Amino acid sequence: MLEPTRELAAQVETAFRDYARFTKLQVAVAYGGVGYGLQNEALRQGVDILVATPGRLLDHLGRGTLRLDRVQYLVLDEADRMLDMGFLPDVKRIIEKCPRKRHTSLFSATIPRRSRP
Repeated sequence: MLEPTRELAAQVETAFRDYARFTKLQVAVAYGGVGYGLQNEALRQGVDILVATPGRLLDHLGRGTLRLDRVQYLVLDEADRMLDMGFLPDVKRIIEKCPRKRHTSLFSATIPRRSRP
């Protein structure tokens, strides 16, 4: 799941951990502004759900600590905000690393007034 900011990534990761509390799902978060240690450890152990910002996700791809070849679901949360923040090139690079056969969802909490019926 891609989030535009580390604050949103941390919030969504907390929600996923709460929802998955009584399951075997492994949840991790990856965002910039913090060290790689805990993120690397979580990725080494394997995750079912990764919540990340585009920049840090690309960093992990470049470092070889993450692969996206088994992604089944790609979620772009606050997709309009990510594009407004200039993340389109990063999102395209991420999508290229994912399997073509996957489910992709785009979400936005806001719709401009002019776009509403």
